[in-house]
Amino acid sequence: MSEKQLGFDTLKVRAGYQSSDHNYAVAVPIYQTASYDLGSVERAEKLFGLEEAGFLYTRIGNPTVDVLEQRLTALDKGTGAVAVASGMAAIAYTLLNLAEGGGRILTTPQLYGGTFDAIKRLFPKFGVQVDFVENSDDPDSFRQAIGPDTKAVLIESISNPNATILDVEAIAKVAHDNGIPLVIDNTFGTPYLFDSFAHGADIIIYSATKAIGGHGTTLGGVIVENGQFNWDNGKFPHFQEPQFLLRDQNTGRERSILEVFPAAPFTTRIRLSYLAYFGASLSPFDAFLLIQGIVTLSERIDKQVSNALKIVQYLQGNDKVSWVNHPAAEGNPYKTLADKYFPKGAGSIFSFGFTGNDEQLKIFLNSVELFSYHANVGDARSLIINSPKTTHGELNAEEQILAGIKPETVRLSIGLENADDLIADLEQAFEKAFVETLV
Repeated sequence: MSEKQLGFDTLKVRAGYQSSDHNYAVAVPIYQTASYDLGSVERAEKLFGLEEAGFLYTRIGNPTVDVLEQRLTALDKGTGAVAVASGMAAIAYTLLNLAEGGGRILTTPQLYGGTFDAIKRLFPKFGVQVDFVENSDDPDSFRQAIGPDTKAVLIESISNPNATILDVEAIAKVAHDNGIPLVIDNTFGTPYLFDSFAHGADIIIYSATKAIGGHGTTLGGVIVENGQFNWDNGKFPHFQEPQFLLRDQNTGRERSILEVFPAAPFTTRIRLSYLAYFGASLSPFDAFLLIQGIVTLSERIDKQVSNALKIVQYLQGNDKVSWVNHPAAEGNPYKTLADKYFPKGAGSIFSFGFTGNDEQLKIFLNSVELFSYHANVGDARSLIINSPKTTHGELNAEEQILAGIKPETVRLSIGLENADDLIADLEQAFEKAFVETLV
């Protein structure tokens, strides 16, 4: 059967792998090798001349990593993917590939703190500038902010940490009307909860460290494309540049990435340029672990979303909580968009407002027993953290206000434990925080 005919749950278990190509191994083998025998001088010429597909050096390609790339490509119904060593590497390579030689990225301040800090303070040193829209909830704000040198629009499908949801299709139309791609960081959404390409995305970024891996063991990032964007529209001249590496072996004519890899020029260019020479490679063993995570992706996400809804309801009825930022929360302004874009649920990562003072918050965080206090999300374990001091600690007070992160913000990432046990854990931590300060 063609992969195009298969459902999500079949693809997450089987896509990108044929045991007959791997000595009939049932599980995806770990190809723990730096390099590969070329076989013969003649075969080497074909491999290096791009006349024959194969593996040369694990820094740019590996059979285990290739299965991971193919599987995520299938789950997102894309045309190509490239896996890298971390989610931040995926963001860095994507933005550099978009704005190589100089350009501007239009985005929202409602981003992961590391992304916000990097694009505001680090990327400008490499000629990649950033513009923030005034009102992320209004797609027209994106239209008004696009300039002649804007190379892409970057958003998160579900924002970190406040679980805001934007009108993706409207923003995609704005980007496409201006001849630029929409890039979506779908780390929180995952390919299970959110179909990025169906709603107008051109490039998807994942921190596979999070829900894709799902067990808090492995760093990884993946970039996926769908081959639909026109990179030949004049705004991206570096995609049109002839390269000696891509020369025609018969005539010697240098060709562009668009000529040689028309279905997946974006990810292939990252592989042959940034991955090859900057070298943030994903190891074969880490790729193997991420593949294991994908196998149970939908089952894990369903349970985590179910748990999250119960905890949202509990927090809404707690007088020690001032607000809950989850699209399922009562009165949340993003419920309509969540119903449209996230019919299976708007994730299991969200924030709430703690009503106590700083000392009470410290007691609360130190008192949880089942929730783990550390800076990750999407884990099988439930996690808790005070985002303004940690995951978004790079942002100054003004930037945190811009990003909608209040000082009392606590972020939860709901795992696979029993929901009643998690609620009981929060309850006893609240009690300690507010009782001990009265003694």
